[in-house]
Amino acid sequence: MDFYQRAKRYSIEKFTTSALSLLANASTENLIRLTYLAEKIPQKESYREKIRWIRTLFQSNHPGLAIARRVLSETHPHHRKKLISNFIINQLLVGTNRRKAFEAERGFYPPDAMLISPTMRCNLNCYGCYSGVYSQEDLPYEVLDRLMGECKEMGIHLVMMTGGEPFLRQDLFDLFEKHEDMMFQVYTNATLIDEKMIDRFVALGNVAPAISLEGLREETDGRRGQGQFDRALQVMDGLREAGIFFAVSTTQTSRNHDVLTSDAFVDFLVEKGCILLWNFHYVPIGRNPDLSLMVTPEQRCRARERLAYFRATKPMLFVDFWNDGCLTQGCIAAGRKYFHVNAQGDVEPCIFCHFASDNIKEKSLMEALNSPLFREIRSHQPFSENLFRACPLIDHPEQGREFALQHAKYFTHEGAEQFFTDFAQAIDSYAKTYGEVAEAAWKEKVEGPNPQPLSERKKVVGRHG
Repeated sequence: MDFYQRAKRYSIEKFTTSALSLLANASTENLIRLTYLAEKIPQKESYREKIRWIRTLFQSNHPGLAIARRVLSETHPHHRKKLISNFIINQLLVGTNRRKAFEAERGFYPPDAMLISPTMRCNLNCYGCYSGVYSQEDLPYEVLDRLMGECKEMGIHLVMMTGGEPFLRQDLFDLFEKHEDMMFQVYTNATLIDEKMIDRFVALGNVAPAISLEGLREETDGRRGQGQFDRALQVMDGLREAGIFFAVSTTQTSRNHDVLTSDAFVDFLVEKGCILLWNFHYVPIGRNPDLSLMVTPEQRCRARERLAYFRATKPMLFVDFWNDGCLTQGCIAAGRKYFHVNAQGDVEPCIFCHFASDNIKEKSLMEALNSPLFREIRSHQPFSENLFRACPLIDHPEQGREFALQHAKYFTHEGAEQFFTDFAQAIDSYAKTYGEVAEAAWKEKVEGPNPQPLSERKKVVGRHG
């Protein structure tokens, strides 16, 4: 990095850190002024659009303003500094410019984030676990370390870890410390997090846990084992008291749908100090796949409506992995915005797509992301003009089957092909039924009071893709 680039990065960091340090107590008017300055930093238009969108939230006194104030007033000073420098600056501001430059150099735009499973070992035995039948092995540390460097070369400074239970690996903290300029979010069952580990989170500053819950006590203990809910609450209390930003991760099924979409559950999370909710929908893959656990089409639509309500009324962030296609302009898999590396090293298009063509032990990250399989999937995104139907597995299963059975080289664990063979008829039926519900909902959204011409909607999809 030459002197000019170092000076520019330093200026951006100083400006952003100073500006955001004022956020907790600054007036709304001053915050709005800051967005005009921030808008000048990223080169990519889609990021400037996001900053303008944030400005509209501030202007309307949206709960998003309270979320920003919560993050900056409730987090430990060192953790807050790392959130600003690693996520806001390295990932969002400088990172997006680096990803754009990488596209000019190499011919394709890198994803925003990497999801990786350092281990598939786990100390729980949850029914329906998507990863429950992978080979119980670890990805070598030297491969993990190499991947972090390759991510940063592309402008990726956000890495999410799952498994298995990632904290079964003690050496992850060496990785977090070595790559101090990256932000790590770790999906965890929280059973291994104690006061000593929380102290390490505080010292590092660049780790944010995402704790798995299935709802309240009955739902969580019913899937994860007796006492797991109370254990998770104890950890959440410890993280909140230490000032560590933490998320909660849920798997929505036909059984816990009512609880997860209730005001009581979300209010409980806000009270406990949770800042972000990741809501994943059950997919019948992995350990003892069960089609009856899938949310019904009606429940799925209801979940989308409830998340929209929560976003407008609760001081918390929400991500819905199936239903947010309308926010991400369609499917984000295969390196469009993210991908998954499992503990065997297989580079999978998505955490729920258990097929691959490349292994990271044999190829560079750039080669794997630009593979024929990934390019084929990206060429079909967003799969539909109806962005309520974003997923190639459960919304457009004929395309998912083509990717898995014709373009991928292998399935990544025994029995993974069952979803595309034995379950094909049932998934097709689900897609048809949900499609009818989703088409009506999408028509209502698009043809609302001020319908947007189809040509303009296509421009938006292309711009964000």
